[in-house]
Amino acid sequence: MSRRPDERGSASIELIWLGLLLLVPLVWIVVSVFEVQRGSFGVTAAARAAGRAYALAPDDASGRQRAEAVARQALADQGLGDAPLDVRITCTPYPRDCHAGTSVITVRIESRVVLPLLPDALGGGQPTFSLDATHTVPVGRYREIEAAP
Repeated sequence: MSRRPDERGSASIELIWLGLLLLVPLVWIVVSVFEVQRGSFGVTAAARAAGRAYALAPDDASGRQRAEAVARQALADQGLGDAPLDVRITCTPYPRDCHAGTSVITVRIESRVVLPLLPDALGGGQPTFSLDATHTVPVGRYREIEAAP
């Protein structure tokens, strides 16, 4: 007559370990997706705001300064104030003077977010996810010009 081994209590331990092994990666995936989505919202808002600020500026030099400032602010509004930021502005058909005639201003914002909960010990620094957004703003033919006093 063979005795069956006593297995009382092992199911709960197996369930806890299996739950932890499946839950930890799932939590990391969900948190990472939320971080990327937050970055996506920030980069999209930054491109839109930078395009508007550049188009409403009196000239190209001040337009670039305003575009970079509002892009930084849009990222900060999403909690990404320390994220890297690259602002690229192009114009057609007047590449040297974006505020001339009926130019079309295109603003491209590039940034990246750091994926959370992964230590540097895994090698190569913290993993990042690159983000970019583009916004196009037409400059109208008729513009308001302030009269000299």
